[in-house]
Amino acid sequence: MLAAYLLSVLVACAVVALTVYLKKHLRAAPVDIKAKSASKEVPLQMKQSAQQAEQSCNRGESADKQCCSEFSESCCKATSQGDASCSSNKQESSSSSNDTCGKESFKILYGTQSGTAEMFAKRMYNKLTGEPRFSSVFNVECEDCANYDPDLLQSENYVVVVMSTHIEGSPPPTAKHFYWWVCDEGLSERSRNLLSAVKFAVFGLGNSLYTAHYNTVGRNIDKAFKTLGGSRFWRRGEGDESGENGKQFDEWVQGMLDNLEKREIIGAEELSDSEGESDEEDEEVDEEPLADLEDLAGGSVEKGEKIPIKDMLSGSQKQVLTKQGYKIVGTHSSVKMCRWTKAMLRGRGGCYKHTFYGIASHQCMEATPSMACANKCVFCWRHHKNPVGKEWRWNMDGPETIIEGCLKHHTQMVKQMKGVPGVKPDRYEEGLSPRHCALSLVGEPILYPRINEFLSELHARRISSFLVTNAQFPDRIRQLTPTTQLYISVDAATPESLKAVDRPIFADFWERFLECIDELKKKRQRTVYRLTLVKGWNMEEMTNYSNLIKRGCPDFIEIKGVTYCGGKRNQLTMQNVPYHHEVVSFSQKIADMTDGQYEIASEHEHSCCVCLANVNKFKRDGKWHTWIDFDKFQDLVAQGHSNITSEDYMTETPAWAVFGAPERGFDPEERRVGHRGRPVKQGC
Repeated sequence: MLAAYLLSVLVACAVVALTVYLKKHLRAAPVDIKAKSASKEVPLQMKQSAQQAEQSCNRGESADKQCCSEFSESCCKATSQGDASCSSNKQESSSSSNDTCGKESFKILYGTQSGTAEMFAKRMYNKLTGEPRFSSVFNVECEDCANYDPDLLQSENYVVVVMSTHIEGSPPPTAKHFYWWVCDEGLSERSRNLLSAVKFAVFGLGNSLYTAHYNTVGRNIDKAFKTLGGSRFWRRGEGDESGENGKQFDEWVQGMLDNLEKREIIGAEELSDSEGESDEEDEEVDEEPLADLEDLAGGSVEKGEKIPIKDMLSGSQKQVLTKQGYKIVGTHSSVKMCRWTKAMLRGRGGCYKHTFYGIASHQCMEATPSMACANKCVFCWRHHKNPVGKEWRWNMDGPETIIEGCLKHHTQMVKQMKGVPGVKPDRYEEGLSPRHCALSLVGEPILYPRINEFLSELHARRISSFLVTNAQFPDRIRQLTPTTQLYISVDAATPESLKAVDRPIFADFWERFLECIDELKKKRQRTVYRLTLVKGWNMEEMTNYSNLIKRGCPDFIEIKGVTYCGGKRNQLTMQNVPYHHEVVSFSQKIADMTDGQYEIASEHEHSCCVCLANVNKFKRDGKWHTWIDFDKFQDLVAQGHSNITSEDYMTETPAWAVFGAPERGFDPEERRVGHRGRPVKQGC
């Protein structure tokens, strides 16, 4: 037994020794397995190519030192020994990129959340590969940081990073590994010269209104690359989402390309200090003044110089929003037709406001006098293509001009429905004369300085107003004239969750939020809390929500499940969308915590929405009165009553719209259809 054991040990040692010897003395270049398995016979042409490469290497005539060093030691030697595996590998590489040999690598890396950085990176890629003066010099590749191994950075020649700053100065979720690898390596003493052979440039994307973390990610990456020994071949660029970031990026790229042509093609050795290669720039990075709202389109304003007033929407923003279906009115307003307006024109049901409050959906115009907002909510179905702002600093259109423009575009969209199968002639005619205006399309309506005049003009035309605000402008709510129904969005119940969900640009967002609730309580007209439930984000704060309800005492509380809007960069998924029964359960628990002050009055199952109402005000003799007498409201406004109360213009809710009815909020006079136009039974 002992002899057998010793024999097995000796055999194992011999195998290990032989393996080490073979690795040391018979090292060869890596073999392309696909190429080797495809053909064991190496064509004569491959051998000749390898021999020519060997001869060029031996004479020192190779145009590409990297290519020579890669193939001369292994491929050329292998060929002379009759082993063509490496030359086969080289030939395979050449077939996929016929002219990469002799070129320097140029890697464009992007990290994105909304897709802007990706779009810009690919725009740069197309520009470089589309011009022979660059494509003949560089082997250009564009790649998402999520798919790139940062360990490969040290083998690159040129690297351009285009990356946005996400929440609280963090990188986009898909770029976290790359970002933290670069930053962590930059803090390590052993890595000080890790990227000494790399030339780099960084373009950051952010929003200057988020002053505390404006372009933090881009600045940190730029600094980390420099710390790791990289050479900045072009100055760091910054794009401001609140301005012309596309124009800023294009100008930055053009300057970079002009500099590249000078350095690589003409042969200039180094950048001048003004071009961004000096060490002093690193010291000045954090002291650069942030772009103010007046400078959003690029450029700077000298001290004492009169600041030009700009339009709210840039050309690119108008283009994107128009593509999404918005009808731009003037310089800062828009209108868009709601899907429920189309549905009710065809007799296929109304929206939840029809069920809860009695509006005629086919006569409702969805609009806004201000496309700018003070938040960038994670669930925003506008995909953040509209601008953000803390105050009004743009050109301003008059209220009458805005309303006339909105009505014109809205009626044109209604006219386009003529001839559509199912459109009812009487509703089509009624639809040409809107009676309601939902000021909830996009942005923050009360940011418009002349909002009171705007509301008065609507009411003068006997158009009701449903005004929604994101609860960041308490002074505007305080000054607001009577509206038919005033909403504030209560998207979370704690400072931490509100910051995560709404992503407000104000540092004192929570104080503003609470002050808006206090101002809402003082209003005598109909007031509403609007809660948008996002599973995994804001559905675990029952007690905090009930405290906010007791503080503001709204007339109604609308609780709605978030709508999933799709998009490859959307932070949310269908897993974040609650079912209707979950919304009902949440609403019932909230109602139970108000000590009988609120009860579920209505529901609209199709919209996954529930309405809680104040029992003392709107439940008379056991019957709900959540609907609105719109003519009564308009008469009161026309008569100049300043103390209009919500009870002055309420009317009884029909039985089918009451919570618990078998219709589940769907008007029985309408015809409910499925996706293919086939009738479906009432309720689900």
